[in-house]
Amino acid sequence: MKLYIKYMVSLRCKMMVHEELNNLGIKHAVVDLGVVEVLEDITSEQREILKRELLKSGLELLDNKKSILIEKIKNVITEMIHYSEELPKENFSDYISEKLGYDYTYLANIFSEVKGITIQHYIIINKIEKVKELLLYDELNLTEISYKLNYSSAAHLSNQFKKITGLSPSFYKQLGLKRKNNLEDF
Repeated sequence: MKLYIKYMVSLRCKMMVHEELNNLGIKHAVVDLGVVEVLEDITSEQREILKRELLKSGLELLDNKKSILIEKIKNVITEMIHYSEELPKENFSDYISEKLGYDYTYLANIFSEVKGITIQHYIIINKIEKVKELLLYDELNLTEISYKLNYSSAAHLSNQFKKITGLSPSFYKQLGLKRKNNLEDF
């Protein structure tokens, strides 16, 4: 049996869910981003307690099929952009469709209906978050970052970055470094 959990996007979230499952005596095989595979059915009381405890940590146990599918889409995108060494070479639409076993048009329509933005825009937002992270690490230059995230050029990345954040990548990096230096003064 699988349980689907909304907002579960980090290792810390996975550890917290694992701990809650153990506290409730729920035997589980896998705790992954957005999904938990339990080994046996859970009681309605266990489900309610788990739901309540997860909410305290900002997580949400999902029941609605559309919400579950939306979380699966978000989790595939999060894993693809934030936790993979390199992005897939195929179209993101093909990748997501293949990963989830649904026609992309169907996924895109449900996502847009529920979230109010397209999957493509959600991917761009996540890529820009990854760019911010990489800029602040200061290990790669903008050209290397654009290559790593499959942008056609550093200029394309820069334009998209500015459109989403309102800042140029270089100005964002300067702000981050300035903030870091100020913190080191204490």
